[in-house]
Amino acid sequence: MSDKLPSPEITPVIGGTLGAGTLLPAEVEAAHSNFLAAATSENTRRTYRSAIRHFMAWGGVLPADENAVIRYLLAHASSLNVRTLALRLTALSQWHLYQGFADPTGTPTVRKTLKGIGRTHGRPKKQAKALPIEDLEKIIVKLDSADTLKAKRDSAVLQLGFFGGFRRSELAGLQVSDLAWEPDGLIVTLQRSKTDQQGQGIVKAIPYGAGPCCPATALRGWLESSGIGDGAVFRSINKWAMLGEHAIHPASINTILADCASMAGLDYVPDLSSHSLRRGMATSAYRAGADFRDIKRQGGWRHDGTVQGYIEEASRFEENAAGHLLKGRTR
Repeated sequence: MSDKLPSPEITPVIGGTLGAGTLLPAEVEAAHSNFLAAATSENTRRTYRSAIRHFMAWGGVLPADENAVIRYLLAHASSLNVRTLALRLTALSQWHLYQGFADPTGTPTVRKTLKGIGRTHGRPKKQAKALPIEDLEKIIVKLDSADTLKAKRDSAVLQLGFFGGFRRSELAGLQVSDLAWEPDGLIVTLQRSKTDQQGQGIVKAIPYGAGPCCPATALRGWLESSGIGDGAVFRSINKWAMLGEHAIHPASINTILADCASMAGLDYVPDLSSHSLRRGMATSAYRAGADFRDIKRQGGWRHDGTVQGYIEEASRFEENAAGHLLKGRTR
């Protein structure tokens, strides 16, 4: 099984389209394969590989036919969310297209089967609960009282993730060279993100704060306490409080948030994930008076609909037709 695109025969390049001198066919093919792989994010490739493995573990073979795909859908119709099944079909489709085979997932029968599964077994997508700024402040106060190296790191991670609207991969991938302090706060330059696969760079400004939270100050305190002067900003810390050399794994941010929320006594810890920081920034910022454009820019969202959904979540009770009817009514 391969998730790479097929490489056709390419004649050697003389004089340097891909480099000076003469490239051997194998070198050209390797360069071509690298560029093709770079066209799809690593997260997407990882997801597709997992989907293909799941199909084959069920008993599927590649290349597949329409009948096998339908039997696969029927076998998992009641156990997998229809969105997961749709993603698995996309992975199978991509494999067949890039390997030069007919796509068995795009037939009308397969698509209608998936639609029928959605109508029969469909359920709402589970969303991470937004972390409101008031609860973030409770967490930060607890971490400040702990005054340990881990507490300083966790405080900086959560504050930067919240006020910068960062995705967990962006937080974990931050380098010291991405940071710049200015009189008004911190400037973070993301070299690459989910919405910037071409590497043009995204710049986020995070002002200094006067309350319990100040992400710029927390980050500076973490770097000074840890002695980190270059390389990865956020690193692992073992049970003996020893600092690791490598960046934290993106998934560990979920654990950091859950542990800190539990310590602060929040009663909805199972509903939290790293995405709660981004949702919390958007909903809390809207309630504080921030406008649509500024929220979208800080979070680096590409689609207006995503931000609008957060705004609607934040204003469910304030901008509520039933609320207008109920206010002022007396018995």
